[in-house]
Amino acid sequence: MPETARSRWLTLTLLALLQFLIAVDVTVVNIALPAIGDEFDVDARHLTWVVTGYTVVGGGLLMVGGRIADLFGRRRTLLAGAALFGVASLGAGLAPALPLLVLARFGQGAGEALALPAAMSILALLFPEARERSRALSVWAAVASCGLVLGFLLSGLITELLHWRWIFLVNLPLVVVVVCGCLVLLRPDGPVTRTPVDLPGAALLVTAPLLLIFGVIRFGDQDPDLLLAGAAVVAGLLCAAAFPLVERRAAHPLVPLSFFRHRDRVLANGATALFSAALSTSFFLLTLHLQEQRGLSPIAAGAAFLPLAVTLIGATVVVPGIIARLGFTWTAVLGMATAGLGIGVLALVPDTSALVVSVLPGTVLVAFGMGVGLVALQNAALHGVTDADAGIASGVQRCADQLGGASGVALYVGVGFSPLLGPGTDPFLVSYGFALVGIVLVIATVPVLSRPRSR
Repeated sequence: MPETARSRWLTLTLLALLQFLIAVDVTVVNIALPAIGDEFDVDARHLTWVVTGYTVVGGGLLMVGGRIADLFGRRRTLLAGAALFGVASLGAGLAPALPLLVLARFGQGAGEALALPAAMSILALLFPEARERSRALSVWAAVASCGLVLGFLLSGLITELLHWRWIFLVNLPLVVVVVCGCLVLLRPDGPVTRTPVDLPGAALLVTAPLLLIFGVIRFGDQDPDLLLAGAAVVAGLLCAAAFPLVERRAAHPLVPLSFFRHRDRVLANGATALFSAALSTSFFLLTLHLQEQRGLSPIAAGAAFLPLAVTLIGATVVVPGIIARLGFTWTAVLGMATAGLGIGVLALVPDTSALVVSVLPGTVLVAFGMGVGLVALQNAALHGVTDADAGIASGVQRCADQLGGASGVALYVGVGFSPLLGPGTDPFLVSYGFALVGIVLVIATVPVLSRPRSR
């Protein structure tokens, strides 16, 4: 590893650039979705693959990516992940059809799953002193947040001024900079460790949501193949049920079964998944609403998300004080209730009203609730961790966030926009309704976290 202060902070800059690219690609496709749909002649249900493909594969492989970094070397894994992300970005930018674009998004997710855990562990070793490590991780977190937020605005600018394909192609020169810089700055890894990786568990963790998403989308086709759709859903459920059985027999499981004995963490991660499902669905629907129903240009639609960004940053500033006053349980309830109110505003306010009356209040409420609720749930999911289980608890929490958000978009939008519901049904209202039901279920469940266990 680099030893001088200058080389360490230069390495942090390169890793932060990679983190920025990966974070941007979570949200950068949102504003471009209508343009992608027009070019490939696909509806909103099939466009969900462009969003969910990246997050499902990335979230499902995140924990195995960290394991691979420990076993095969952090530098090797980081370079392999960054290179895969760059190649997949090129494939996405050149994709001639939606299926190939989705496959490229799968590749980007796999690259993220390899690169991010390796980069995080490199940072931890680069900055062993507590104060410097805190500064470095603060930079890392700030870059990630800016990437998620700027993705909306960059998507609008690139889509309108250039073409939607450039939201992927601009990654290539930056990835080259990261790879070349890390080759120079990072020491080569030592010998490879001969410890097995739980690949069957990782495969089930990715395959289960993908099959469920595929089945739900096929059920919503105009002339659905019910046998194929039903088989996909059943297979997805079987994969999900097989996961704990495989983990029980695995010599080095991704998630030790002892983790599931901690009630508070299990409930917090379940709540995170449902809450993320509602948030991701609301952002997806808002993107379509601004451009398809209100006729905004991509740049104007991206700019409409700026109040969300400002509110989200403000929420992360004040949430520590709220947690100190209310505790993480009721802070989570406050955040989710606020976000639910915002989703209700977005769903029910007439389209003819001005943006400042409908979209602005709704996005501000959703953003504040997101910043407060997710941070509180993250605290609950990591409450009481030790050196022995901090890594696995963090990995499960990130996995719940990403897989929950991706699965929610596919399920809620897939059902809401299904032609089987009839021509008189408002697909936006139905999809928002599913998101609200999910939040209500979470709000009813989360207070269990505050109840003392019986002996």
